[in-house]
Amino acid sequence: MSLRGNPISETAMLPDGRSIRIDVGVARDPYVAERTDTVSVELHEGDVVLASLNTVLEPEQDSEARALAREIKAELESGEIEPTAGEIERLADQPR
Repeated sequence: MSLRGNPISETAMLPDGRSIRIDVGVARDPYVAERTDTVSVELHEGDVVLASLNTVLEPEQDSEARALAREIKAELESGEIEPTAGEIERLADQPR
């Protein structure tokens, strides 16, 4: 399995009642014709992207991506972090 065609998705319910979707997968860039190996994490509230940043993960690291999504979900739901790039950056930069 690869994150290239099978991104990981989790949904977090924030303490304030908002629902945030967490997507971890290979970044899609319509301006780059070549395939990329960059794995990104995005936070969505409905159709709005709240945060998007690159991770240290490789496309073949699907179990590690699932662990990252679950960790972000847990911290969002507990209120430890806010749904912003600055808040999730430390999690996305940790090797798994």
